[in-house]
Amino acid sequence: MLATTAAYAQGVSYTVRIEAPRPLNQLLEENLDLVRWRGDPRLDRDQLQRLVKNTPEQVRTLVATEGYYSPKVTASLDLERAPLEAVVMVDPGPPVVVGDVDLVLQGFEPLTPGGARQDAEALRNKWSLPVGRRFRQADWEVAKRDLLRQVMRVRYPRAQLVESQATVDPDVLRALLKVVLDSGPEVRFDGLRIEGLKRYPPTIINNLNQIKPGDVYDETVLQAFQARLQDTGYFSGVEVSADMSALLDESIEALTDEQRAARKPVAGPVCTPVLVRVTENKQKNVSAGLGYSTNTGNRAQLTYDDLSVFGLRMKSNIIFETLRQTVRADFYFPTTPKGYNDSIGAGFERNDLRGERTNVSTIAARRAWGSPLLERSVTLEALTEQRSVDGQMKSSSKSVPLTYSITKRALDNLLQPTSGYVINAQLGGALLPVLTDERFVRASTRFVNYRPMGSNATLILRAEAGAVASKQKAGVPSTFLFRAGGDQSVRGYAYQALGVVEGTAIVPGRYLLTGSAEYQYWFKPPWGVAVFYDAGNAADKFSELHPKSGYGIGARWRSPVGPINVDLAYGHAVKKARLHFSLGFTF
Repeated sequence: MLATTAAYAQGVSYTVRIEAPRPLNQLLEENLDLVRWRGDPRLDRDQLQRLVKNTPEQVRTLVATEGYYSPKVTASLDLERAPLEAVVMVDPGPPVVVGDVDLVLQGFEPLTPGGARQDAEALRNKWSLPVGRRFRQADWEVAKRDLLRQVMRVRYPRAQLVESQATVDPDVLRALLKVVLDSGPEVRFDGLRIEGLKRYPPTIINNLNQIKPGDVYDETVLQAFQARLQDTGYFSGVEVSADMSALLDESIEALTDEQRAARKPVAGPVCTPVLVRVTENKQKNVSAGLGYSTNTGNRAQLTYDDLSVFGLRMKSNIIFETLRQTVRADFYFPTTPKGYNDSIGAGFERNDLRGERTNVSTIAARRAWGSPLLERSVTLEALTEQRSVDGQMKSSSKSVPLTYSITKRALDNLLQPTSGYVINAQLGGALLPVLTDERFVRASTRFVNYRPMGSNATLILRAEAGAVASKQKAGVPSTFLFRAGGDQSVRGYAYQALGVVEGTAIVPGRYLLTGSAEYQYWFKPPWGVAVFYDAGNAADKFSELHPKSGYGIGARWRSPVGPINVDLAYGHAVKKARLHFSLGFTF
């Protein structure tokens, strides 16, 4: 490759022309003294000639870091040109490649009968600079660092790299690598030490601790514990680590030295407490916001959270939207030692949808457990509903439903998924004639599948189905029936506009079935475009589920908080186009 750069200075003025393969060209441009001194007013012609003379040796040193140990380099200065021109010619020759890797493990002795030694072959397989790979100095340093990190993550956090040697033979173009690792002592967890806790009870931390005294040190376990604490909302900062105090450092160093001298395994493991340092969030927090949704219209929200109300965490909000208004407060108990998250709450919600108006008051108790990859919950509610439909008499109903929900996620990224799937299933109902006007059983499921289509495209398949069984529809709360239409349902139709026609109104039905296929192409990440086709409907009879379709195009942006979608969809049944806006996906 040919690169020419120029500089005009008060001192001697000259240009530099470097002829070398592209990667080396950039390396030399950024590091050669001959290039860096251009424009210096103190540089005279004699100094420039010395720079040119020293350039070949500097080039050899630089290209050796890229694996080229036998380059042919010339550097000359054309004094006839104005300005002067320095020419650097580089033929790197063939690169040196890795010929052999000698991995030596010292220590790593099992301390329990039947215990296994560190698997040297497994470490060799994970070595990132294998035999046959071009030997680059940067890759050599990364490979050593990665190897040490792999060993330190589990059982041996005090492991050390005691020797590393790279022997390069330019004649045969081979590099022989040797790495010696010393395990240090085996480390196990001891008790729990907490720092920074002032306002909130220690049970918030203790109940989330799944690490038992005597467990083998595992960095992943510490990170999982830290993530659980961060998710509680009680803390603005959390750090979970093994407590390597000064005394422990001295003990480990002494044991390691003794082990090296005697070549004997350490007699027993070193135990270290788990140190939890937290910075507490403010106990009370108030926030307000304004927004707009293509589903429910204008939005104003007021939120008040209190992290300690009779020892419980309270979250409350008031939401006013064009089509929906909500007031709710929930109280969360500290997570139990078995990982259960219990809460109780009450709320009121008013909806005005397609000629049907509902006022729903609820009291609920909920138990949730699991992880983001597999979430489960059981919810018991007591609710009353006031319902009015255009042209009909008002009605009311009450119900005590119990609902079990499970969500499984198998995604490459929980925030910005490109492959995998999410599935949610719910089963519940009001089966006992206790404070219930109409007994019913309800089942529903939602599914989203992400399928990569090359490096820059994704196919998204979505489906939703639901059914309610009861002797009669009257008395079943509308919130447990089904509608379709809107941003996360069938695009091209207004929010919840697909359902059962009742006079001049559209009301929810007993059955739901929707599906969607969307092709996304990321032409300039994080920007992309999409084409999609949606279809579905809700009805009181399965045979009446005549699908309504919508299709269109959209713009995509992978924002830091999730994908933002703007869609223009045409509703085939209504012969109209509609704009939809959404953030992420809903479960």
